[in-house]
Amino acid sequence: MSTRGPNDLVGPRSVAVIMDGNGRWAKRAGLERIRGHERGIDAVRTTVTECARLGVQALVLYAFSEENWARPQREIDLLFKLLKRFLREERDTLMQNRVRLLHSGRRARLSPDVLGLLDETMAMTAGNDGMRLSLAISYGGRQELADGVQAIARQVQAGTLDPAAITEETIRAHLYHPELPDPDLLIRTAGEMRISNFLLWQVSYAEIHVSDVCWPEFGAEHLAAAFADYGRRVRKFGKVL
Repeated sequence: MSTRGPNDLVGPRSVAVIMDGNGRWAKRAGLERIRGHERGIDAVRTTVTECARLGVQALVLYAFSEENWARPQREIDLLFKLLKRFLREERDTLMQNRVRLLHSGRRARLSPDVLGLLDETMAMTAGNDGMRLSLAISYGGRQELADGVQAIARQVQAGTLDPAAITEETIRAHLYHPELPDPDLLIRTAGEMRISNFLLWQVSYAEIHVSDVCWPEFGAEHLAAAFADYGRRVRKFGKVL
């Protein structure tokens, strides 16, 4: 499924982005790694506003993985400081573009101040009728599936679900945001060719576009190139056209 935005640019209905290369960009510039993450906020703002302008219905950004908890504590603290700043300072951007904020991931390891700002921003934008933006924070694709399977198992144990009745739709219904359409396009920056435990169920048929630029350099022209690449793909979903 695709949508047409201004200037008849053929675009995907749903987009997911693995924002990679912040540290490498900073290293090349002779800066601390955290400076790359700071600069990456500009790329987030550009991507959100451009996707909203082009008529994308859902955008999922891989902000902090479950595996990222293994990073040095100082870097983790700085990353969440940046996240809190984003949640405070970008509220006007979200409201002006009618973007509704969502969160994908586990909440247990998030601090009360992060959860407070996240919940406040989600509540503030809940009435927006434009693009839905999901920040994947403390997120892992395998962990999402494990959480969903546990919820299904509890229903089976309680006798409210027959194991023989479990289908793909049952599993989908127990993902973090089953209401979001599966990504039509998965973008990864910094030239890396990995999915990195991101939306493992949802990207089964996503078109993948890899950009060589690091995330802090990712601008509107790179998003347009990704959409143009997507527009050239023939999506058969296993069928013969």
